[in-house]
Amino acid sequence: MNIALWVTQGILGLGFIFSGWMKAFQYEKAKASWPWAGEVARGFVAFIGVAELVGVLGLILPQATNIVPVLTPLAAIGLAVIVFLGAVFHAKRKEYQQIGVNIVFLALAVFVAIGRM
Repeated sequence: MNIALWVTQGILGLGFIFSGWMKAFQYEKAKASWPWAGEVARGFVAFIGVAELVGVLGLILPQATNIVPVLTPLAAIGLAVIVFLGAVFHAKRKEYQQIGVNIVFLALAVFVAIGRM
């Protein structure tokens, strides 16, 4: 089970590093990749990106260093909230094709949260 959790944490980490970095530091590329990013405030997009990057740190470091490992499931819950709200956002905009990614990442984050508690 521990190996499955680490693999899942790695997949989540890579996905959120990619999307978080683009949202936080490469806004023009984010707008080109995700049309919604150009239709909301740039600061809000950057905030989401920073939140995702901080979430990745909380997802990996506490468990890896065994320093306050209770933060890992909390970070997973935080990331689950971000992708859930993203799915709601896309549903309201009728961007149903993008909700699939949100659902997959939501399921992975919930798996980590439950597995690490």
